[in-house]
Amino acid sequence: MRLEEQEITKRQITIHFVRMIKDNKLTYSHDADLEGKYYFYKKTVMTSKATTPDQYIKELPADRKEALTKLRDAIVGKLPKGFKETMSYGMVGYVVPHDLYPAGYHCDPKLPLPFAAMASQKNFIAFYHMGIYANPDLLKWFVSEYPKHTTAKLDMGKSCIRFKKPEHIPYKLIGELMSKLKVKDWINIYEKNFKG
Repeated sequence: MRLEEQEITKRQITIHFVRMIKDNKLTYSHDADLEGKYYFYKKTVMTSKATTPDQYIKELPADRKEALTKLRDAIVGKLPKGFKETMSYGMVGYVVPHDLYPAGYHCDPKLPLPFAAMASQKNFIAFYHMGIYANPDLLKWFVSEYPKHTTAKLDMGKSCIRFKKPEHIPYKLIGELMSKLKVKDWINIYEKNFKG
């Protein structure tokens, strides 16, 4: 591992998170001695030290606060029973808590199983949804529905959807997307795709 990689702020994430981070033009490194765990450091991402979603929203600039509040309302309003809102990787995250999935996140079992997240990044608002990364049918549905809800071109990585202008966020569509997978569906998809 090169010296500059040793100085990275460490956070354990699986390859699917690495890919979405890479889409945001972040760098990452992999060291076989660390049992396949991945690490990253920020370059263009705005990280937050907020400990609650409410605090995260409160600390945002006014224009981002309004957009993230509306996005949060759209997500929470359609979030299936069992998912929990929490802070995850410096973002507002939606996870399967340990009481429903004791195995936790396979990269770090102390963490709950991640499902979705939203964040105010330096140049855009980001919405992350692991279901569209892991479920081709859900991705196909989302891509086909997207133009019906906004005039903006879809700017998307593996699971990260980027919105440079808050007025282009299709809140209703994102709410509908959140309702498509129940906790048991996500656990089944996760175990099939990400656990070896």
